[in-house]
Amino acid sequence: MNINPLGPVNNPYQKQAESQRHAKSETPQQEQDKLEISNQAKQMQQDNDIEQSRQEKIDALKAKVESGEYKMDSQETAQKFTDFWMGK
Repeated sequence: MNINPLGPVNNPYQKQAESQRHAKSETPQQEQDKLEISNQAKQMQQDNDIEQSRQEKIDALKAKVESGEYKMDSQETAQKFTDFWMGK
């Protein structure tokens, strides 16, 4: 009995993968994503007015707590929590 070897096998998936490899190697380097920040946004980042006023409020509150002048009204605090959660 004589068995003849098969000729080259046509594999469509291999051909597709090969053509994609060639396409990728032939295309120039892909453009990379860029992030540009506007001048207005840069200026906003440099402005520390909000941060300074916030720090002043924190420092004033710390001083009141340390000196014992700060008094917290528990009823008012509870009411504000309730109003917030009830959507008032």
